[in-house]
Amino acid sequence: MAGLLPIAFATPWLLGALLLLPAIWWLLRLTPPRPQEVNFPPTRLLLDIDKHEETPQRSPWWLTVLRLTLAALLILALAGPIWRPAKEVTTGDGTLWMLLDNGWMSARDWTTQVETAERLLALSEASGQPVLFAATAEGPNQPLTPSDAATALEHLRALEPRPWATYRSELTTALRKSAATSPPSAVIWLSDGTQSSEGNLFQADLAAIVKEAPITIYNGLETPIALKAITNDADALTVTAERHPDDQRSSAAVRALDLKGLVLGQTEAIFAADTLETEARFELPSELRNDIARIEVTGENAAGAVQLIDDSWRRRIVGLLSGQSGDLAQPLLSPLYYLQRALGPFSDLRVPRESDLAVAVPELLDEGLSVLVLADVGRLPESTVDVLTDWIEGGGMLVRFAGPRTAGGTDALIPVTLRAGDRSLGGSLSWKQPQKLAAFSAESPFSGLKVPPEVTVNRQVLAEPTADLPDKTWAMLEDGTPLVTASKLGRGSIVLFHVTADSAWSNLPLSGIFLDMLRRILSVSNSAQSVLDNSSQTVEAVTQSVLPPLRLLDGYGRYASPAADVAPITEQAFRTAVAGRKTPPGLYGTEDGFQALNLMSASDILAPLDIQPLEETASLQPYPNNETVDLRATFFSLAFMLLILDAIAVILLAGGLSRLRLQRTTSAVIMAFAVFLSLPTQNAKAQSSSDDLKALEASLETHLAYVLTGSAEIDDTSAAGLFGLSQFLAERTALEPGIPMAVDISRDELAFYSLLYWPIDPAADKPDDRTMARIDTFMRNGGSILFDTRDHITSSTTGFGSSPATLKLREILEDLDIPPLEPVPADHVLTKAFYILDSFPGRYATSPLWVQGLDQQTAASDRPVRASDGVSPVLITGNDFAAAWAIDEGGNFIYPTVPNDPGQRDYAFRAGVNMVMYSLTGNYKADQVHIPALLERLGQ
Repeated sequence: MAGLLPIAFATPWLLGALLLLPAIWWLLRLTPPRPQEVNFPPTRLLLDIDKHEETPQRSPWWLTVLRLTLAALLILALAGPIWRPAKEVTTGDGTLWMLLDNGWMSARDWTTQVETAERLLALSEASGQPVLFAATAEGPNQPLTPSDAATALEHLRALEPRPWATYRSELTTALRKSAATSPPSAVIWLSDGTQSSEGNLFQADLAAIVKEAPITIYNGLETPIALKAITNDADALTVTAERHPDDQRSSAAVRALDLKGLVLGQTEAIFAADTLETEARFELPSELRNDIARIEVTGENAAGAVQLIDDSWRRRIVGLLSGQSGDLAQPLLSPLYYLQRALGPFSDLRVPRESDLAVAVPELLDEGLSVLVLADVGRLPESTVDVLTDWIEGGGMLVRFAGPRTAGGTDALIPVTLRAGDRSLGGSLSWKQPQKLAAFSAESPFSGLKVPPEVTVNRQVLAEPTADLPDKTWAMLEDGTPLVTASKLGRGSIVLFHVTADSAWSNLPLSGIFLDMLRRILSVSNSAQSVLDNSSQTVEAVTQSVLPPLRLLDGYGRYASPAADVAPITEQAFRTAVAGRKTPPGLYGTEDGFQALNLMSASDILAPLDIQPLEETASLQPYPNNETVDLRATFFSLAFMLLILDAIAVILLAGGLSRLRLQRTTSAVIMAFAVFLSLPTQNAKAQSSSDDLKALEASLETHLAYVLTGSAEIDDTSAAGLFGLSQFLAERTALEPGIPMAVDISRDELAFYSLLYWPIDPAADKPDDRTMARIDTFMRNGGSILFDTRDHITSSTTGFGSSPATLKLREILEDLDIPPLEPVPADHVLTKAFYILDSFPGRYATSPLWVQGLDQQTAASDRPVRASDGVSPVLITGNDFAAAWAIDEGGNFIYPTVPNDPGQRDYAFRAGVNMVMYSLTGNYKADQVHIPALLERLGQ
């Protein structure tokens, strides 16, 4: 725009109102402000008894300037100021053609396109120019005749970016008819800057249709980065990212999400300076990659920046079994060699350790197989056949390869009846030469695969000719004999290759088609929408099965409900379907099984728009960028601020300040009184939560804790005992515990303590279910409880007796998830957690200390030091530890040991130290078993 300032006005005629500012100034100058009111005593009138000449007061000059500025800002705002306005285009006097690209490439900058179109249509509406408006992604089913600009504007506002590319050539016929009756005076094309797959055919047709009419092409949108070509190999899931040639971005964030929209991984797609394609890799475990349902470029919000993943892209777990013995010296002679290399890139393989089929097959099935491959396995054991039958009927897929053993006879798990023996082709006794593969039928899962001419078969097993054999045939030779057959069994399927999995009978395993065939087989495994023929399914039934639209993508790449005009797709047509207006990208099928149709294929590219056929009449125009700013909001905001300042000035000149001060003082007094009334009383402060204080105290320092029983004698003994143990810990170890804490197990938080001492009171009631649940949670989360029946002097010395305390303990433990128990073994971590001990005496020395036990089948002599790696949640004794530890304020022992032996008391304290250290540090002492091996490796 020419001029000193890059500014324009939408309605410049309103600027004429600025000429009225002198009149406004004259009126404001003669308008006095409101007189000021002053309160004073009546006697004050006596001082001013003399009459004075009065003159009208005028407005202050600064108030007049403020109001004039306010009026000027309002006039400028109403005139519609625009900073750095976009360059206008010539539309002529006749019909204006406006073409708008609304494919997925427009999604990123759709607002820019719409705003540009609205501005141009507003100009046409003001001039009364007719407009032919066409959206290139809508196809020919739209009104392509001239109408008024208001109708075109309504059509524009109803549009959204479509989740498919533009097919501009579909509009050529309708545009040619319209040009014959109403030729355009100008053409404006709001393009997305990308060449469609049809080439420049539309541009050439447009130039011929509009003849001499000028064509203005808007260009420069930010095209989204597209995703295509997913691969899921053994190491990572890879997707190809492609950018537009005009896109200068060097990287993009790509993330993977599951069906619920949760992010499973994120990576960067980094573009080299001279490349338009790059790969984004998600190096995740295969189990996590199998949960990925959607990959998208973060922040692009376009359908082409999304790749949907269905069940066919998930890595299957495949089990491999061979009827031959593995020969590691000659792997090329093993059928598993070819299968492992063919299936390895897109599946997780499992090979059994056992050669016994009765053991190997159940072992593989326990690993969650999707597909089991048997290479030349003739007859399976009857028990294995039953197991496999149940697995297949539940949804598994069995893939079998023929061979010498299969030719000699097989079991019932085959899709067709086989003839005895095999058929040799090309030998000295055969009339036929080796056969090539025939083209795959449209009903076969291999449909669309190109058959290589060099693949030949020189030996095979033959199927008995039956009426349903063609329906079960997935692949055949040129002479019509089956090569691959399949049938359904329950929810699963059985597939048979009539040749070996190695190169003995054919060169099929040496070709690329072998890998593609196996991949197609895996893609239909464990899928409710698999295309599998059986005796109850004819070819026509399979062909007519359809996939209804489940969840489709909109132009922004978001899931949307299917439109009413989107028809279901037959499974046969879906294999070759291309995302477009009739088949939008998204998920087709049902919640139980669906297939994904993505927008971008591996061969699609983002090419710049070719305007060479339009060079004589076309001109490029950039879209208005962010530098174009509408200043109306700014001017209105400034005017509003000046209006507030004017109101404040009027209040001050009218004497409202004094009244304002009085009101403010009154408000302050009322607020202070309300605050005073809302202050809590001293009694409320005294009722602060003791639970919070106790929790704070327990968390700031390590404390030994005991369970309150309700018996004053038992609780006092527990408190004195843990106090004595705490003193011993502070003197002999680096741990300085705080004062022991009493715990109410029904109310207090238990997570602050690693070890609870629980003396059993036979007279106490059993805790309720809620309390027992809290105890069970405490033990599951790593806490330990030392149950002490304190009665072993009166019970059996060989184990648990039938004393009242023992019976009460059994009653308590019967509702807890208690692991098997055993006396502390000699190599347990408890025996060396701090002191080296061989027994755990308390006040009594006859009760063993029971802890979580090991597998009873493990021999004691073979027990490793690290056997009890976890901390035992339960420790049980009857030795009355608290009485052995109990001391009074003077440091004197309260209870004698039985027998009264100072050494026993010292060992009781040492046992307590070991239990505390064990509960706090776990199995750190058990790791000492590795020291000899480490020293040996270091040569020491």
